[in-house]
Amino acid sequence: MRTTARSNQTQIVYFSHGGGPLPLLGDSSHQAMIDFMQNLSKEIPRPDAILVISAHWEERVPTLLGAPNPPLYYDYYGFPQEAYDLTYPLPGNPALNRTLAKLFGEAELPYGIDPQRGFDHGVFIPLMMMYPEADIPTAQLSLVQGLDPALHLQLGRILQGLDNLNLLVIGSGFSFHNLNAFFNPNGDGADPKNEAFQDWLIDTCTADIAPSEREERLTDWEKAPYARYCHPREEHLMPLQVCAGLAGRPGELVFDHPILNKRAVAFYWTI
Repeated sequence: MRTTARSNQTQIVYFSHGGGPLPLLGDSSHQAMIDFMQNLSKEIPRPDAILVISAHWEERVPTLLGAPNPPLYYDYYGFPQEAYDLTYPLPGNPALNRTLAKLFGEAELPYGIDPQRGFDHGVFIPLMMMYPEADIPTAQLSLVQGLDPALHLQLGRILQGLDNLNLLVIGSGFSFHNLNAFFNPNGDGADPKNEAFQDWLIDTCTADIAPSEREERLTDWEKAPYARYCHPREEHLMPLQVCAGLAGRPGELVFDHPILNKRAVAFYWTI
């Protein structure tokens, strides 16, 4: 997936960010994901700015992380102390926040700005692997409570106004997110339900179908095979809706490997 640099392009990636801090704690079931994250930044053109939509932040209205230098928000529990000693001085991106606020205003969509919240692990864990220098200004946009897929597709369409920027938009979620299945001691074998849903995601996101059909499928994602088994709660899928709404075209499958012994996928677009 080596791509050619083009000025002011928007790159989009939806990926599965793994289980909490486990990728940085040497967990062997994350090795394929770790390799992918470390190689991804070498395969794609370096962005001037990053926007992350993480599964781990929901607000009443779309909300931007407003601190110029956000702290890290260790939004996980039960891990060794080293997971809470991680440092990553990633700068915020007030200029991108202002552009996003303008787009929301033009769309007459209420929005918020949180000046105190820090980057959650859906942001800092993958970016520590992708860009360890912590030198790319990064904005974060929340999901919206209620997790309406049509609204998150709309958010993606609004983000189409982020043109003339050398921008990387990351949907940080997990294409399979059933915690009971992850940690079932008997769950490390074949899982036809997991396979069927991942196959549906791949077809939906990469097939050359009309944009309206793709959006209809993603809006009605609960009709997909074993959808609620794979996502008892859909917060880890909603960043994909934002990415797909922004892209408006088929993506490229760039990752298809087990994480925590369950098949997970990632997609990449440029516009």
